[in-house]
Amino acid sequence: MSPLSSRMIRLLAGSAAAFGPSTAALAQDLAFSLDPIVVQSRDEFAEAADRATSMYVADAELERARTGDLKDVFAGIASVSVGGALPLTQKIFVNGVDMLNLGVSIDGAAQNNRAFHHVSANAIDPGLLKQVRVDATISPADAGPYALAGSVVFETVDAADILAEGQSFGGNLRLSYGDNGQTAQGALTLAGREGGFEWLAYGKRATGEDYKDGDGETRLGTAANLTSVLGKLAYEAPEGHRVELSALRLRDDELRQFRANFGGLNGVEDSLRRYDTTRESWSLSYENTQAGGLWDPSVRLGYSESDIVIPEPYDSNGLSGTWSATVQNDFHLNATDRISAGIDWQRRFGEYSSPTYGEFLEETSRNIGLFAQARLEPTERWRLSFGGRFDRQDFEGVDGSDERHSGGSGNLSASYALTESLTLRGGLSSIFGGVDIEDNYIFNPGWSYGDLRPSRAQNASLGFDWDGGALKLGGELFLTEIYRARSASENFDFESRGFNLGATYGWEGGFARFTLSHSDVKVDGEKAAGYEALDFGAPLGTVAAFEVQQDTTLAGLRLGGGLDLALDHDMPEAADFDLEGYSVVNVFAEYVPPQAQNLTLRLQVDNLFDTTFADRATYGAEYGTVTSLKEPGRTITLSAVTRF
Repeated sequence: MSPLSSRMIRLLAGSAAAFGPSTAALAQDLAFSLDPIVVQSRDEFAEAADRATSMYVADAELERARTGDLKDVFAGIASVSVGGALPLTQKIFVNGVDMLNLGVSIDGAAQNNRAFHHVSANAIDPGLLKQVRVDATISPADAGPYALAGSVVFETVDAADILAEGQSFGGNLRLSYGDNGQTAQGALTLAGREGGFEWLAYGKRATGEDYKDGDGETRLGTAANLTSVLGKLAYEAPEGHRVELSALRLRDDELRQFRANFGGLNGVEDSLRRYDTTRESWSLSYENTQAGGLWDPSVRLGYSESDIVIPEPYDSNGLSGTWSATVQNDFHLNATDRISAGIDWQRRFGEYSSPTYGEFLEETSRNIGLFAQARLEPTERWRLSFGGRFDRQDFEGVDGSDERHSGGSGNLSASYALTESLTLRGGLSSIFGGVDIEDNYIFNPGWSYGDLRPSRAQNASLGFDWDGGALKLGGELFLTEIYRARSASENFDFESRGFNLGATYGWEGGFARFTLSHSDVKVDGEKAAGYEALDFGAPLGTVAAFEVQQDTTLAGLRLGGGLDLALDHDMPEAADFDLEGYSVVNVFAEYVPPQAQNLTLRLQVDNLFDTTFADRATYGAEYGTVTSLKEPGRTITLSAVTRF
C-alpha cells in the first residue's frame, strides 16, 4: 500500500471519529443494493407499459462508479455497452445503437448529441449522479424529439440525497487512488437547507499518469486530468411549488493520441496532441410536488454544449449546443391512469472555427413539437401506454440553405400478466427524426443539402418477465431501423436487431445479476463493420455481464465481483479481422465500520488477471491500420468516503 493511501485512510478515519456515528437514515443509505428494482420503485412511471424495456442502474453500481467512469456505471447491463477507455472518448451504445440517436437529458435538459467523432458527445462524471435510466428501443412521446431508438435519462444529486431528516447542513468527502496510472481523485459535496430553500455544491479533481494495458505496455495519452463541478439551488413552497436551478461543468485538458479514441494509427502510437474539451449543462425547472387531478403543470428550460479545442495542427474549435424548453401538464384521471401532454422546443447548432485560417462553418436546426402520452391500466392484468407527437423542423446548412421538414410519430406499448408470475410485453414505434446536425469537425462548405431527406426510425420489441420471488428472469427481442440516416451530405439505411436476456437472484445477505445481449448491425441491408456504421451503431455481437455481492459474518464487510464477457464475432469482408472474445474479472471488498457508519472503505481490483483487450464497443479492433485503445491492465484502487 502506498504512503498516499495510508495517509488517506488515517485522515478519513479521523474525520469519521470526529463526526461520530451517522443517523439511522444515513446508515440505511449505506446498504447499497445490486437489485435495480430498488431504483425502479422511485420512478413515478415505473409500472407503465412503456417502461417495460427500461433499464435502471442499481444503487451499488452507481455508488461504486463514483470514482470511475461511464463504463463502471453500466457495468452490470450488457445491453448498454461503453466503448473507449477514457471519459473523453467513451461512447454509449444501447442495443447496438449509438447514443447519438437517442434522446439524452440531464435534470430534464436535452443534451447536445454531436461532437468530434473521435471523442464523446456526452461525457459525464458519475460522482454527481443519483439516478440513471435507459429506455431502450421504444420512446414515449414525452421523451422529446430525436429519440429515434430510445432515451437515456440522467438525474444529479439533490440536497435531500445528502442530508438526513432534520439535518440543515452536511456533505461527504470522497478520495481514491488507483495504482495503474497513479490516478488520484478527490470529490467534495456540500449541501444545506433552511426553510424552503436548499442548495448543493459538488467539486471533483482527478489527475494521474498514462496507464498500462494487460501486456504492461504504457498507453500514451491516457493520463487523467479531469475537473468536474455541479451547483444546485432550489426553493419549495409549503404548497408544493418547486423551482430548481442546476448547472454542471466538466473539463478535460490533456495530451491525447492524435485521434483520441484510437491507440494509434498505422503503427504509430506516440503522435500526441492537446485536446481541451469542456461540457456544460444548465437546467431550470418548475413543478408542483403536491399536484394532482387534472392540473399538474411543469416547465423545463435547458442548455447544454460541448466545446472541443484542438490547437494543432489547424487551430480547430468545435462548439455544439442545444437549447430546449418544455411545457407540460399531467392529467391524473385516477390513481393509476395519466395523460401527459404539452409542447417542446429545441434549437441545436454546430460550429467549426479556425481563427488562424479565418474559417467559420455552422449548421442549425429548430424543432417545435406537440405531444401527448397516455399511460393506462384498463384491467388488473393489462397495462397500456400509447402516444404521439408532431414535429416541425427548420434546418440551415453550412451553405446557408434552409430546409423545412415535418412529420408525426407514434408509439404503443402493452403488457399483459398471463399469470401472477409471468408477464408478456411488447411495443412498436415510428419516430420522425428530421435532419440531424453533423459532426462539426467534418463540415464541408461544398456540401449540397438538396438530396438530404428527414430520417425516420421504426422500432419493435417483444419480451417477457417472470417473477419467481428470489429468482427473476426477463428478456426481449428488439429491432431498430433508421431510414434515410444522415452521413455528411448523403442518406443511408441503418438497422440493429437482436435479443437481451437477464436474471437476478437474491438471498439473505447477497445478490447476483446476469445479463446477456446480442446485436447485429447493418447498413443498406449489408452487415456492417465499425466504419460503415459510424455514429449510428457498432458491431457488438454477443456480450454479457455478471455481478455478485455477499455480506460476510464480519459486521460491515461486503465482498463481491463481476465478470465482463464478449464472445468471438465474425465481421464482414470490409474488415481486416474478426473480433476476438475476452473475459475480464473484477473483485472488491467494502467495509463500513460498525462504530463509524458514516465511513466506507473500499478495495477494488479491476482486470484481476491482467487481460489485454479493447472493450467490444471501442472503435477499430477489426482494422489492421488501427491500434484500438486498450483498457487498463490490473488496477488496484483504494477509495474512502466519509459523510458528515
